[in-house]
Amino acid sequence: MSLFRLDASIRTEGSISREVADTVEKAWRAEHPHAQVVRRDVGQEPLPATSWRDAVGGWHTPAEQRTPQQAEAVALSTTLLDELLDADAYLFAAPLYNYGVPQYLKAWIDLIIANPGGTSAESPLLAGRPGVLVLVRGGGYGPGAPREGWDHAGPYLRRVLGDLWGLDLHVVEAELTLAGAVPAMASLVGLADESRRNAHVVADSHGRTLAQRMRAAAA
Repeated sequence: MSLFRLDASIRTEGSISREVADTVEKAWRAEHPHAQVVRRDVGQEPLPATSWRDAVGGWHTPAEQRTPQQAEAVALSTTLLDELLDADAYLFAAPLYNYGVPQYLKAWIDLIIANPGGTSAESPLLAGRPGVLVLVRGGGYGPGAPREGWDHAGPYLRRVLGDLWGLDLHVVEAELTLAGAVPAMASLVGLADESRRNAHVVADSHGRTLAQRMRAAAA
């Protein structure tokens, strides 16, 4: 049994998305202490910016006619897809950057979808497998907030991971994480702390759910 974990934050110290994802992983490990965790950290080890372009071209070109860049991108696309398919459960940690999906996370998704085996109209890629998505936002984007509707990452990731790939997706969310650093948000520090605490409670619950689902599947 294995857990695939992807982190997209460009930060290590002070990263709330990593912190909350650690809680998910800790709860999962409590039941599977010897199981493998396969890590893909696109925030710290970003994928090459031209890989998607080269992979798309490469997949539409006979292998013997591919450029070295296309061959390399096709190999990377295959590695990423195999890495994903080999896991039994999934953990994705994604901060909101500039109102959207982190660039390197989008590149990772694009490289998998570029692979001919990355999508299927008949059977979703990860149909029914359990997964947790950690979403972290520096501001407030909920109903009634000045920037309600500006979060373009959460809906997109739910669509890809849940609707397109078929994960049984459990979502953890934390908001207002910049309240302690932005003077104009000082009055929101209490709400930010509450959101962070609640996120860890939900993360622990979802981590245990992942573990139980994996145990049941292995029985």
